Order: sequence, then C-alpha cells, then structure tokens
Amino acid sequence: MTTHQGAIRGRERAGVASFRGIPYAAAPEGALRFAAPQPAPLGDVDAREWGATVSTPPQRSPEIDRLLPDPVRQGSSALNSSPLNLNVWTPSTTGALPVLVWIHGGGFVTGAGSVTAYDGSALAQRDIVVVTINYRLAVEGFVEVEGCVSNRGLLDQIAALRWVQENIAAFGGDPTAVTVAGESAGAMSVVTLMSMPLARGLFARAIAQSGAGHHVHTPDEAAYISAQLSAELGIPLTNESLSQIPDDRLYAALNAALTTVSSVPGPGGRPLRRLGVQPVVDGDVLPMRPIDAVRVGVGSEVDLLTGTNADEYGLFVAATGLDERLDEAMLAGMVSRLGSDVEALLPAYRTRFPHASPAELFKQLQGDWFFVIPMLRLVTAREAAGRRTFVYEFVWTPETFGGRLGACHTLEVPFVFDTLGDPWGRELRGDAPQAVADTMVEAWVSFVRTGHPGWDAHGSASTVARIDERITTVTDPHRWRLDRWQGLAPVG
Repeated sequence: MTTHQGAIRGRERAGVASFRGIPYAAAPEGALRFAAPQPAPLGDVDAREWGATVSTPPQRSPEIDRLLPDPVRQGSSALNSSPLNLNVWTPSTTGALPVLVWIHGGGFVTGAGSVTAYDGSALAQRDIVVVTINYRLAVEGFVEVEGCVSNRGLLDQIAALRWVQENIAAFGGDPTAVTVAGESAGAMSVVTLMSMPLARGLFARAIAQSGAGHHVHTPDEAAYISAQLSAELGIPLTNESLSQIPDDRLYAALNAALTTVSSVPGPGGRPLRRLGVQPVVDGDVLPMRPIDAVRVGVGSEVDLLTGTNADEYGLFVAATGLDERLDEAMLAGMVSRLGSDVEALLPAYRTRFPHASPAELFKQLQGDWFFVIPMLRLVTAREAAGRRTFVYEFVWTPETFGGRLGACHTLEVPFVFDTLGDPWGRELRGDAPQAVADTMVEAWVSFVRTGHPGWDAHGSASTVARIDERITTVTDPHRWRLDRWQGLAPVG
C-alpha cells in the first residue's frame, strides 16, 4: 500500500484490510503542542498495531470512566507515535467505495479513535471504507492559550479530512463520497465542521448522533475558562509555561477549573452549565456559532442524518447512581442552575410525566435542554434554508440498572458499528439483540452510499424514525417539546 507519505503496511482478516495508527499530522510536541497541525513526516508506516492516543484528563465521573473506558496507547514505532493518527478499514484497495470518517465523542476532553467498539470491520464488509481519527482534546485541543491558534482540535479534524481527500483512493475509497459522522462531542464537531469555511468541500454527507450546533463558547467565555485554569495553576497560559507542568497536575487543575465555572457565575451572570471545554467562536477558524451559520444557509450542500436517544441523560443519572439520591429539593436546585426560564418549565414536565420520579423528571428536562431541542432547532434551520434532513430517535432500552438507564447517551454506538461482541459499553447494554444492530447498520450504510437512510425526510410532516429491532416512523413526536421551549435558549 503506497500513499503520498510512503508505504503503509496493514493486516488482513476475513476479507477486510486494516491499517492502524497512520499519522496524518506531525506529533504536537514542543513548539507544535499548541500550534496548528503540521504535515506528517514522510516515510513508511507499519500500521499493523494501534498508534498513540492523545493525552486526556480522567473522566470527572469514575463510574462513566469504568463503563466507557478510554484506551491509553503509546504507539509501536516512531512514525505512529504521533497521537494525531487515524485508522482505516477497507474491503478492497481498488475501486471507489464510499467513505465513513468517524469523530469520537467525550465532551471534547476524553475519547480516542482507537476505542475497540469503533472497529470498522463489519461496516467494511458492507463495502464501506471506514476511517476513525484522533484529535487534540482538553487543554491542548480547545482551551485558549496566549499567543496560540484557537480551536486546535477542530484544525486537527480538518487535517484528517484533508488526509482522506489526498490518500483514501489508495485504500479503495472515493474522496468525493465522504460522510463525516460522530456522536456527542463528535456530532457537535460534525455540525461545526459543516459551518466552517476551512472544511468546505471535504465531505458530502454528515451524521450527527446526539449533538448539534449550539455547543461553542463566546470569546469572553473562553477567556473566563482560561483565566480559571491559569489561577488554578498559578501561571500564565502560554506554550512555554505549560510545558513545565506535568500532565497529571495540568488535568487536575483543568477539572478543578471546570468545577468552578459550572458553579460560579461567569460572563453571562450565571454558571456555565454547558460543556466547559468546547470550540470557541474566534472569528477566524470558527467565524460564527454553527447554528447561526446553518440558519443563513452555510453547509446546506451537505446531506444530514441526525437524531438523539430517547433517554440521553440516563447515562448521567442512572449509571452514576445519581437517581438514588436525587430528591425534590435537589431537582429544584439542579434545574434552577439552568436558568429561571428553564425552571419555569418544570410544572409542564410534571404534567407531561405525572408518575415520574425527581430523577426521571431531571433526565427528561436536562436531556431536552442539552440534546433534543438543539437537534430540532438544527433541523428547523436546515429546512428554512431549503435542505432536507433525516431524523431518528434511538429507543431500544436495555434491562441493565433495573431498567432505569433507558435508551441513554452513547448506547447506540456499538449498534452503529455492529460491535455488540466488544466489551466496551457492554455493562450498559447487557445482552443486546443483534436485530437492532442490523437495523441501524442498514440505515447508516444506505445513507453513506446514497444520502437516504430508508425513511422520509423530516419535512412538513416532522417525520422521525424510531429505531428499535425495526424502524417505525412517527409524525411530529416532539411538538409538545417545541411548543414548551418556544423562545427559550437551551445551551445558549
């Protein structure tokens, strides 16, 4: 296998060739740590083993860290020791097959493209070339550092997509038929890329799972977070000063700073209840808030499939044990921190869910605030710009955690990759039916190939495909949510 950067050696198994740890950019070390990604060194790559993972802080929830662990890898050779690497699975190195590029989630602070549940073999067996990527996270990827370019993690994603454009034909992929997909922060990245001039022309289709176009910081918010981190560390945030800080101290300080900004009033007069680390509208790399760009037609040339899970916040409520201690007083306090306008919705949710516990009410309201309403507003913005969008809701519910988990955040990912046999996330899903994976894979592969997943676009009927062991389409299932949230501003 020969690419623009050199010969690449992979592995073949069951009719699928895999290539792991291919560097798409130089290692972000020394002077490059907070710089825009630079070209990968030329040379042959032994891509039979995983490459290095990026450095990340520990999850602030030890329960989620245990349930959805990030791999820690060092790389097996000099050329795949750069954490800015990607992995490719292909059924054939000849021809021109459609390409799926996966951007992992993790709140812009954790995650890796080499999570084993993202193995692309099953999708490649359906004649899709699959690429999964790493990108810089946390301080290195998204925190504002004095004198350094903003949104380095987004620039990494763009560099990976450019690598795909230049090299994927050597792996049997069609660079004109690229779908970029992601879940959670990966989905937010997907929609953000749709809005960015630097990413234009790098992909034709997009899949955004549980993430939309609202999750960005203003410059003031980004500066506030940097100031909090600087105060925790007792140093200015510069490339030179940060190079003297060990990773464990840096990430402990980051977690402390994020705890502060989520509990102390910030630039807007109330705590930042969004993600503490996320892209910033810097006016250059990211010119506009993605949802605002979509409203004026930016990215309308890209086909979009998007949706959410029916019980997104089950991961953060049931899986963490929060539901066992969340009472009425705690519910009132947690909702009030979202703002008085959101707090005023609580009676309506009590009416809608009359038998719900405080934990269930919080799960529904917080999930709508963070995931569902932003997704619906993205769809509305796309349709106002004259572009169709396909919408789904993942509803399969496991029996784990006494059934309290619901169709929670991240649950759908191994179904998309048809990796139910992988241990990652198994404690969440338990014994999951293969029929759900078969249903999702068929729809996702159809969209990657044709731009159509097999059901009607959202459109005037507000069609949503509910995904379980089979797909059932429903009409306008979220109308009551849209009516209640009219005029309110979830996640800013």
